[in-house]
Amino acid sequence: MVETPPHQDTPTGPGYLPIAEHGLIGDLRSVALVGTNGTIDWYCCPSFDAPSVFAAILDAERGGSFELAAAVPARTKQFYFPDTNVLITRFFTEDGVGEVQDFMPVTGESDESARHRLIRRVVCVRGSVPFRIKVAPRFDYGASPHTARMLGDVALFESAEKSLALTATVPLECDEVDVWADFKLDEGESEVFALDQVDGEVAPRNCARTEAEDEFNTTVAYWRHWLSQSRYRGRWREMVHRSALTLKLLTYAPTGAIVAAPTTSLPEQLGGERNWDYRYVWIRDAAFCVYALLRLGFTGEAKAFMQFVSRYISPGDGNPSGPLQIMYGIDGRTELTERELPHLEGHQKSAPVRVGNAAADQLQLDIYGALIDSIYLYDKWAEPISSAQWDDVCALVDWVCVHWDQPDEGVWETRGGRKNFLYSRLMCWVAIERAIRLANRRGLPANLPYWGGCRDTIYRRIMDRGWSETRQAFVQYEGSDVLDAALLMMPLAKFIAPTDPKWLSTLDALTEELVSDSLVYRYNPQASPDGLRGDEGTFSICSFWYVEALVRAGRVDEARLAFEKMLTYANHLGLYAEEIGRTGEQQGNFPQAFTHLALISAAFNLDRALG
Repeated sequence: MVETPPHQDTPTGPGYLPIAEHGLIGDLRSVALVGTNGTIDWYCCPSFDAPSVFAAILDAERGGSFELAAAVPARTKQFYFPDTNVLITRFFTEDGVGEVQDFMPVTGESDESARHRLIRRVVCVRGSVPFRIKVAPRFDYGASPHTARMLGDVALFESAEKSLALTATVPLECDEVDVWADFKLDEGESEVFALDQVDGEVAPRNCARTEAEDEFNTTVAYWRHWLSQSRYRGRWREMVHRSALTLKLLTYAPTGAIVAAPTTSLPEQLGGERNWDYRYVWIRDAAFCVYALLRLGFTGEAKAFMQFVSRYISPGDGNPSGPLQIMYGIDGRTELTERELPHLEGHQKSAPVRVGNAAADQLQLDIYGALIDSIYLYDKWAEPISSAQWDDVCALVDWVCVHWDQPDEGVWETRGGRKNFLYSRLMCWVAIERAIRLANRRGLPANLPYWGGCRDTIYRRIMDRGWSETRQAFVQYEGSDVLDAALLMMPLAKFIAPTDPKWLSTLDALTEELVSDSLVYRYNPQASPDGLRGDEGTFSICSFWYVEALVRAGRVDEARLAFEKMLTYANHLGLYAEEIGRTGEQQGNFPQAFTHLALISAAFNLDRALG
């Protein structure tokens, strides 16, 4: 839980809350970020990758927002209703305490799913509190004009592409662009605001207090029922379950896709250019998510992603970078053209703001290992894969056997040219090795002598050319002396024994050069230029990989301390962005699936080691 002083402008820039000062709500189709000041400053409707309606987090003036807060100076605290994704923001004033309950009803495939309702219920719990609301949507990332008008007691926002309706239990004022209201609540009183997408098939509909109460209870029951499937009973249950709930929020229910993060262009460094759109399905990230969710017992989400892979990702597609792209749209589309939005200034003036992602065209060989490993685990822990799925696996493995020794852009998607990255070789080995295991366990047809020969060749190549006698460590790419935190996956992927002398020497080298107070840098950009200007923070998934590597090496006390330190870098709700800056601030897109799945895996393995 966080406490903030009365909110005016933040120290980091007029109108901008730090990235970490946000909570997340969603309906398994899109999400909204709610600041500790009560403002929704990021919301894309009707899906994760749709143009934004509120994007003040990327431009305080032009992005649009949904403000709802005490109208007098107030301290605020924010927390999740226990075991749910219902977010509560509390306002402590001189004369009373009020709270805003934010949630998006999960509607399944019902007719109501097209409404994409966002409900904000305001309650005074002590004394009396005056509130102010202002709804200022800016459609199409703030590029499309709109009009606002009152239709009875409903405010209708209309643009060329999309229309939204705001219903409220208080009278609204309108100036043809924005809508606002001032109201005062006494103890026990409440008001309701509901924002819906409307079109020819979905008409505006009021949301009375009784309906809001029912929707609240139904939403709470949904999340608690979902979470009850978790098998985790370990020491860090609250953090693990928050991570699981977050991963679920990043799932696109209609297709089973899992996005890497629900935001775009939140900077990895303030003022830098490392601003990317993460609202897509990275094969690597989603496959690792399947592993984390399977660990906890959530087989339904794993099955939905496997169906996404079967439905939308065919090894016969034949794009220039191989049978798989590294990422896809949430609907399976392959065209993710990257462009900049120069009319938006970026978070705290960190331009450019990008939508789309040119990395979709990169060659990243490690994705084959991540995907086939997740298929192997799904077959082992959930249900046997089909004969058609096995045929696809065979096609992918045959391709990897031919192409594993190509230089590629690597797991970190560098834009500094292709290299013979060791991590890419490692995960090609994983792809073949897991397929061999699956074939042997199930008695499935496969060219095992050929696959086995390729697997062994990759192993020898890594041991011969990936080892630096100078550094006494495995290195980032062949012929270099550069270290890379991705190599923490070597024992995790069961390529090398976690107590092998070569690995222990590598772990010591990584600790000395890339670890800072349990936080782990991906690599040193000065030693290994990545084609981009500026620095970056520590990469949180690597920090959790480091914990797991320490556990497996038998250094359990060090691992536990590193893990506990990492937990202190989460935000007040237990959420993580992609990176952590020099003074502990969250950086990059938020929240990031990669980080939360690694937290789950580290907690699971650390628990097991502690007994």
